[in-house]
Amino acid sequence: MDTVPDQEPGREHYFTARPASPAERRPLRVRLGNREVEVETAGGIFSPGRIDLGTEVLLRSVPEPPAIGDLLDLGCGWGPVALTLAMAAPRATVWAVDVNERALDLARLNAQRLGLENVRAVRPREVPEALRFAAIWSNPPIRVGKDALHEMLLTWLGRLAPGGAAYLVVQRNLGADSLQRWLDERAAAGEVGAGSAERVASAKGFRVLRVEARR
Repeated sequence: MDTVPDQEPGREHYFTARPASPAERRPLRVRLGNREVEVETAGGIFSPGRIDLGTEVLLRSVPEPPAIGDLLDLGCGWGPVALTLAMAAPRATVWAVDVNERALDLARLNAQRLGLENVRAVRPREVPEALRFAAIWSNPPIRVGKDALHEMLLTWLGRLAPGGAAYLVVQRNLGADSLQRWLDERAAAGEVGAGSAERVASAKGFRVLRVEARR
C-alpha cells in the first residue's frame, strides 16, 4: 500500500484498526486475473474506489503463485491481491492480513461473493505462528513509517518457506530504492532472504522487488 489516492483529507489512515469514517458499502467492478468481477468497498480503507496503480503493477509482474500451500497477502485492503491469489491457486490457502477491521470484513465478503472458500482474512496475530508461506505478495503500507515497516517486513519475510519468494511493490518516490538497499543489508546480515533483493519490474513510478527465502 504505497499511495492513498482516494483518501479524503482529515480522515484516518487506511492502517487505522477501527475506522471512524462512514462504513457505507458501494459496488465496484474490476478485473482480477482473467475475470471481470463486482466487489464491495467502503471508505476508511486503502484505495476504496479502484485497484490502485501499485497493486496493478504488482499483479502484472508476478509469476503464477504456487498451486498448493499457504500464500500471504500482507496489507490486503478490500482484497484485490488475495482474491487474485485465491482464483489462481484454488487448492492453496490464502491469508489476507490487515490491521484494518473494515478492510478485513470487506475481504471476507468479497471472497464469499466470488465463491472463494480458500481465503482467510485475519489480523496479524490470528495467523498461526508455525505457518510458513510458499509465497508472499504485498503492496506494503509504506506510510506506517520506516521503523514499523522494517519490523513488519523482517517478521513476515522471515516466515517464507524454503524455496518461497516474496514480491513487494513500492513507489519509487516513497523509497523503493532505499528499501531495496535495506533488504540487501539485512540479507547480508543473515536476517532475511537468501541474497540480494531483485528488482523484477519497474513501471509507472513503481518498483517490484523479489526476495527469495533462505533455504
